[in-house]
Amino acid sequence: MNPPENALVLCIDEKSQVQALDRTQPLLPLEPWQVERHTHDYARHGTTSLFAALNTRTGEVIGRCHPRHRHQEFLKFLKHVDASIEREAGTEIHLVMDNYATHKTPAVQRWLTKHPEYVVHFTPTSASWLNMVERFFAEITNQRIRRGAFRSVHSLRQAIMDYLDEHNENPKPFVWTADADLILSRVANVCKRIDQSGH
Repeated sequence: MNPPENALVLCIDEKSQVQALDRTQPLLPLEPWQVERHTHDYARHGTTSLFAALNTRTGEVIGRCHPRHRHQEFLKFLKHVDASIEREAGTEIHLVMDNYATHKTPAVQRWLTKHPEYVVHFTPTSASWLNMVERFFAEITNQRIRRGAFRSVHSLRQAIMDYLDEHNENPKPFVWTADADLILSRVANVCKRIDQSGH
């Protein structure tokens, strides 16, 4: 993908079925010579789905939580993104998305047809890791969701939205550090090992 100079590139995806989990006992903090400890059991209080659009140039993220993960919610999110972004007239908006069926429904296609400034790029099947918003999902999971205790879906949504606000106060774009040659050489090495495994 090589967008025009003044184009806006948004990586869009959903982190579906984020669970509001509450541990049965509080976390026991780190101490000298003692790792953090927590109970293995927890109570479930429902789920939410986080829809997010990452601006590749600035690192800013537009996000919304919805109770379900269907094309109707995705369409609402597209409308929210459209209303949220500031742009000059004639600016192309390139959307990087995976091949999930929700992104290709007739209703979504109709909306995109009515908004010709949006240009869609689908990642290859089983390669959604190429979408930079996945890196953001890893960050929010590690820094906020995984270690959190949430007694309701409302508290989980609030924690997610607070994290988005904090992130957007000082956003930084994600930058690929591995070039294509390095990635392809690693794939070739794996293929050689598999080929010589005798299986």
